[in-house]
Amino acid sequence: MPAFRDLNMEAAGQLNDLALIHPSRHGRLAYKRASRSILQIEEPIDAIAPARSLREIPYVGPASERVILEYLERGRSPTVERAVDKSGKRDEVEAARAHRTHFLSRAGALRVLRSRAKGPIAVSDYKGDLQSHSEWSDGGESIETLAAAARERGYAYLAVSDHSYGLKIARGMSMKDAERRRREIKSLNERWDGAFRVFDAVEANIPVDGGVDMTAQELATFELVLAAPHSRLRRSEDQTPRMLATVRHPAVHILAHPRGRMYSRQGVLARWDEVFEEASERGVAIEIDGDPYRQDLDYTLAKRALAAGCLFALDSDAHAGSELIYAELALAHARLAGIPAKRILNSWPATKLAAWARERSARAR
Repeated sequence: MPAFRDLNMEAAGQLNDLALIHPSRHGRLAYKRASRSILQIEEPIDAIAPARSLREIPYVGPASERVILEYLERGRSPTVERAVDKSGKRDEVEAARAHRTHFLSRAGALRVLRSRAKGPIAVSDYKGDLQSHSEWSDGGESIETLAAAARERGYAYLAVSDHSYGLKIARGMSMKDAERRRREIKSLNERWDGAFRVFDAVEANIPVDGGVDMTAQELATFELVLAAPHSRLRRSEDQTPRMLATVRHPAVHILAHPRGRMYSRQGVLARWDEVFEEASERGVAIEIDGDPYRQDLDYTLAKRALAAGCLFALDSDAHAGSELIYAELALAHARLAGIPAKRILNSWPATKLAAWARERSARAR
């Protein structure tokens, strides 16, 4: 299968290079805005350019348009390369380029979702999102508002996975607040009477030595436990033992955004094939997080997790109802990796998902 090319992502990267090195704050901000705009549009830039001006795209001015046209014509931008050489920051730029490999733009993701590839999960298979955040931690909306947005998308369920108390920067909820939130979820589920379900979940923090920073008794109170790294994300050392300890933790259902990478950082370095093999053996699902600036795991690593026999969760990491659309990026990565629906938790009906989660939780006790 030929390598997937996403011209919108590649061109946005050229603008991001200029955002890193431009001598003026105004210039850095202008190129950053143009880059983000290219990532968010739904039309491929090579379909726009022949027919009309790229300056119709928000924040794309004459200088950004010139860079993009150069890239489309030559596969590189002499303007960018000259600016990088003049800046004396080539090492910084090359490091940034390495960090943003295997990301997808919105246009690139839609191309994957609209393809007729047989075998991988289809958009119609997706039944609900397993990572979202409400106002109980660092989200901006109530659980009911998030659930309403999920129902509008045709979902059957939504897991609200607010951060645990160990992540203070994300306003992690106390166990007292978790109990209050649980009563709210129960009330909503009783009102909807099976028409829609909210799962009581938590995103627990992975400490330096692995595992999760909550007690077994605390974890047992949640229906789903996601474990995610939020520290040591720019370190050069191998962290395989940390990640192995996490997937071996008996209470963990899902290893969430496993690398902790973002568009501007590499994330955790580990011998991932070993981690995936252990997760497969333990029945821990591997998440593909669709936040546009995370996209973690990407499709290349997800393909290796598939070969190891892993289950998967495809999630938005939404902090508002409008961000549930990010699950489409996770779906695109899963399709590029060739993951079938039967290996993906989000394609299961709520009853099957709940039974799987209960069985894993029972084994942890």
